[in-house]
Amino acid sequence: MCDAFPRLEVGEAEFTVLCDALKVSESVRENAWKKYESLWAADGALACNKKKKETWGVCIFIVAIDLDEVTFTFTELLKSMNMSVCTFFQFLKEVDVNMDTVSTKVDSTVSRLKKKYDVLFALYHKFERTCGLIYLEQPSSEISAELSSVLVLKNYWITFLLAKGKVLQVEDDLVISFQLLLCVLDYFIKLSPPAMLKEPYKSSVSAVTVNGSARTPRRGQSRSSRTAKQLDTDTRIIEILCKEHDCNLDEVKNVYFTSFIPFLNSAGIVASNGLPEVEVILKQYDELYLKNKDIDARLFLNHDETLQPAVIACSQLERTPLKNNPDEEINVILPQTPVRAAMNNIQQLIMILNSATDKPSDTLIMYFNNCTVNPKDSILKRVESFDHIFQKKFAEAVGQGWAEIGSQRYKLGVRLYYRVMESMLKSEEERLSVQNFSKLLNDNTFHTSLLACAVEVVMATYGRSASQSDSTNTETDLAFPWILNVFDLKAFDFYKVIESFIRAEPSLTREMIKHLEHCEHRIMESLAWQSGSPLFDLIKQSKEREGQTDQPEPNTSSLNTPLQHNHTAADLYLSPVKSPKKKVSGTPLSAPSTPDAQPAVIPQTQKPQKSTSLSLFYKKVYLLAYRRLHTLFLHLLSEHPELEPLIWTLFQHTLQNEYELMRDRHLDQIMMCSMYGICKVKNVDLRFKIIVSAYKELCNTNQETFKRVLIREEQYDSIIVFYNLVFMQKLKTNILQYASSRPPTLSPIPHIPRSPYQFSNSPRRVPAGNNIYISPLKSPYKFSDGFQSPTKMTPRSRFLVSIGESFGTSEKFQKINQMLCNSESQLKRSAEVGAAAPKPLKRLRFDIEGQDEADGSKHLPQESKFQQKLAEMTSTRTRMQKQKLNDGNDTSASEEK
Repeated sequence: MCDAFPRLEVGEAEFTVLCDALKVSESVRENAWKKYESLWAADGALACNKKKKETWGVCIFIVAIDLDEVTFTFTELLKSMNMSVCTFFQFLKEVDVNMDTVSTKVDSTVSRLKKKYDVLFALYHKFERTCGLIYLEQPSSEISAELSSVLVLKNYWITFLLAKGKVLQVEDDLVISFQLLLCVLDYFIKLSPPAMLKEPYKSSVSAVTVNGSARTPRRGQSRSSRTAKQLDTDTRIIEILCKEHDCNLDEVKNVYFTSFIPFLNSAGIVASNGLPEVEVILKQYDELYLKNKDIDARLFLNHDETLQPAVIACSQLERTPLKNNPDEEINVILPQTPVRAAMNNIQQLIMILNSATDKPSDTLIMYFNNCTVNPKDSILKRVESFDHIFQKKFAEAVGQGWAEIGSQRYKLGVRLYYRVMESMLKSEEERLSVQNFSKLLNDNTFHTSLLACAVEVVMATYGRSASQSDSTNTETDLAFPWILNVFDLKAFDFYKVIESFIRAEPSLTREMIKHLEHCEHRIMESLAWQSGSPLFDLIKQSKEREGQTDQPEPNTSSLNTPLQHNHTAADLYLSPVKSPKKKVSGTPLSAPSTPDAQPAVIPQTQKPQKSTSLSLFYKKVYLLAYRRLHTLFLHLLSEHPELEPLIWTLFQHTLQNEYELMRDRHLDQIMMCSMYGICKVKNVDLRFKIIVSAYKELCNTNQETFKRVLIREEQYDSIIVFYNLVFMQKLKTNILQYASSRPPTLSPIPHIPRSPYQFSNSPRRVPAGNNIYISPLKSPYKFSDGFQSPTKMTPRSRFLVSIGESFGTSEKFQKINQMLCNSESQLKRSAEVGAAAPKPLKRLRFDIEGQDEADGSKHLPQESKFQQKLAEMTSTRTRMQKQKLNDGNDTSASEEK
């Protein structure tokens, strides 16, 4: 800690020099100095000479954004502070010590910069390695010095940056950006002399030259028609690039024609020695960079220190999984790069949907025909209508030239929609022994939700950002809940389909299951509580049904029992939404048309039914609320365990009885206020500053949650203002009861089950005494926060098979074959001596006879033992997922609907 400094004038020399260098206005200069003084008063360490200039720079950055008077680029600021991107982001966190220094407006700007940096960092290193595979380091002497590899690299990269800035409205879409990069590569390779290229690009370019040079086009022929014709007649280069990077050829060609060629025309790029002139594209990019005032991505070419990761130098880590060296028995496998991970996820999704069609299958048609009212026509019209809506919304978000790409992604979603619908109906048929689902299949909300969920899975698969491994909330223009706006769908209605969707599609990747779970949490914590949500109507009807004014569902007595249910989407969408008050008579709708089948004869007076969807929603909200509270409690109050049940009781009471406090607010706001209120009345010193400091370090949190809370209509303030003016005023009497001799009855602590959507990260051992394990791939790195420590996937004393990678010598296969054969012999011997019947599948096990009972597949006689086991592992994984998703339901009691 530095000694106290006397008050300094705004005109201090070094501060003035910094302001002059950044050309800031007088208002920014004065307010930045005031901001610095307030930080100095809060934390004298920031006034130390070592951090003084950095603190000035951060204050200027904050004030300039808040006042909309930014006169400098982000890179210029970093250069003036001699600080890297990653260090700046970290220092900004330290500066916001009192949670009131950085506004939500600045938070939003910083988030955008971080995401853009992550994408650029990932793409540049992918680009650099790819060019190393395309171009010779020292081309033959016949190539002029003007066409050196350095010049080619510079030309490539700046052209890509210019194209990305011109045609893409979203800055953090990793997949679209990479597809655009491949278009740039294809274009430049065709303009490059073959002598500069490695194989197979050299042969492909030579073939193009023989068939009609791409570098000497006829005058008078437009660039668009000339290039389009060339690509139509020869797609060798783009095919090689797409194959090398696991990209869909049709998608990349679509990007080429609809976006890249129009960009070339608009940019007026003229060839020089077969390549665009660097000066032309440099000038255009400089204009774009100065307009956006953000990161000068040209500096990646120089490996500028302002753009380097903060933790480990790039050269110290491999960024792709290592190929197994035939001469080495042991290899450490590092996580995949963001680009490779994104491409792999897309390929997995496409493989799943290869057998599906964008029309209803024969099985679905059969279900449609069995309905009292055939839903086929309405389903097809709905799908077609949303196709046009989705294309329009996608183009508005990404760019007008990208409508066709949006249509392609929507069609993948339609395939998944029909596939999951068929799976759901088969499950319902098994559960209810009926085939007439007329009521469900004619429910517009059900279909809209199911279709939206399917498209969301596709969008999330393609929308993987370079920072996907980060646990914080990373929002993009196309990220959830964007899909709800596209489909004009209420979050509460969307929530109803999520769990059934996951259960119906066992082939969903681990990342997609986690993503859908995150969507569910977003809905439960805030989206379902927005004004206009049907949730509030259901709560009101529930109160009317019970004849009470203070108790929506569910009864708290069930909180300490496991959340076990066998409700499906059909139950939730067909759950009663109104409380019948009149006497009814007669027979209900055809029993097969609804899972909530009623008796054949209804008595004259019928007790109104509970809402299954509301009851289950509240139970899930309570579980999520207690998990969050427990996590925060362990961070702050582990020395006061007696307070946790008190805080939970107040928290749960508020959600159940004062649920209007949740309207247009966030679950975590009520949680933090409950914690602060109980500590206050119990004389435990816990300030809001400490609470929010711990809260922002938790997973999936957003600073806006405590910086911008609704006070009254269209008025927002900090969480402490909300506590004083709203929360405390509403719950003062209840809170004071906890200090009395007769405190409120404690709410039961919810039973916390393992999430039905998560799977174990630890390797699973194959039974029968051998040493074979299976484990999932790890998440990619996040660059803006530096590299994370790589995780070894297997002990160093073992050897590894990585599916899709070169494995090395055949001896390793022979060893695994021998291990599997030995284990098979052991299994057969144990069977011969009358071994007990196998236990239900809980952990991974291989089938004994080489045939999977789930799909009846048989192995070819020429397949090796290892190939057979790999095939069985794939099928077994699917059964494992189904088993885990259904765990906990076997003993579930039927709930009143």
